[in-house]
Amino acid sequence: MKRKSFAAVTSQQVAQLAGVSQSAVSRSFTPGASISPATREKVLKAARELGYRPNAIARSLNTARSRIIGVVISYFDNQFYPQVLEALAQKLDTLNYHLLLFVGDKDGNVDRIFDQIMQYRVDGIVLASVTLSLDLSEECLAAGIPVVLFNRSQEGGMASSVNSNNEAAARQIAEFLLAGDHRRYAYVGGVADSSVNIARQRGYLAALQEQGINDVQVVNGNYDTRQTIRAAYSLFGSAPVPDAIFVANDHMAITVMDVARYEFGLQVPQDVSVIGYDDTGPSGWPSYALTSVSQPVQEMVEAAITLLMKQIESGVIEPEQVTVPGQLIVRHSARRPHSGVIEQEGVSLFQPQETR
Repeated sequence: MKRKSFAAVTSQQVAQLAGVSQSAVSRSFTPGASISPATREKVLKAARELGYRPNAIARSLNTARSRIIGVVISYFDNQFYPQVLEALAQKLDTLNYHLLLFVGDKDGNVDRIFDQIMQYRVDGIVLASVTLSLDLSEECLAAGIPVVLFNRSQEGGMASSVNSNNEAAARQIAEFLLAGDHRRYAYVGGVADSSVNIARQRGYLAALQEQGINDVQVVNGNYDTRQTIRAAYSLFGSAPVPDAIFVANDHMAITVMDVARYEFGLQVPQDVSVIGYDDTGPSGWPSYALTSVSQPVQEMVEAAITLLMKQIESGVIEPEQVTVPGQLIVRHSARRPHSGVIEQEGVSLFQPQETR
């Protein structure tokens, strides 16, 4: 059987049926364009009758804009990033932009797929859980394509970035554990050379060192479940076992808790306190009740899109670094200090005396 072919309906045919100009058809399908409700309704009625749909690709050729934002994510095991992806898509939709997803390498380097991204004539790029080399940052700058690093930063600051206050939040975690009278401290990091891991490790260790604690066990789970299990075994498999562990994100923290409880018979938090970072969905499950720093996804997405739109609309790329405050959400995976925990709208927060 031969496949029946259909000629594409044109905007000119819609204009003729609706009795309006071709430009009126174009304005009818452009959000925010100036057109009367009556005219728009005539155009939409004619379009429905003819089965017309505007051609976004053709429109992008006319306007020199694709209205597509390329988003690169490589780490979907961490539920923080699916939340980010959903929030980005919803926010862009309100602005009549579309999200085009690319999946990066596990090592967090986006250079391999950079050419693919550029072939789609994207108007801007959001890199979440990945980073861009300085050479490619310069290429984006030369091409007039703004880049925002999400939950990452770049040495040299050639690209804009949006982060939570990683170092300050990690210091607060150390203060929380110190106030809980812990004695043996450990840190389970992500990818050792990632900007986020460096900031979190630096803040945590610095706050402990200021209190005379220099003997801190540091292992890396590399944001990978199997490697995190090995890291946890190295912590719990030989004495002295730490009684206070800060883990660089919730995905790894939950793995550490499972190893402690089910492989070594340790009680959380009686034997060991575990604190994570991100405050993703499983953190609030009763089986984990993980104390964790909340990264405010909506606020971070709002900041990232605001940066992109400002640079797209102005045509001027001036990198900006935005830091959005997070909060230490206190649950039951770590021993509570005698003071500093407050209740706010049904949520327990840690707020040391001097910062109240």
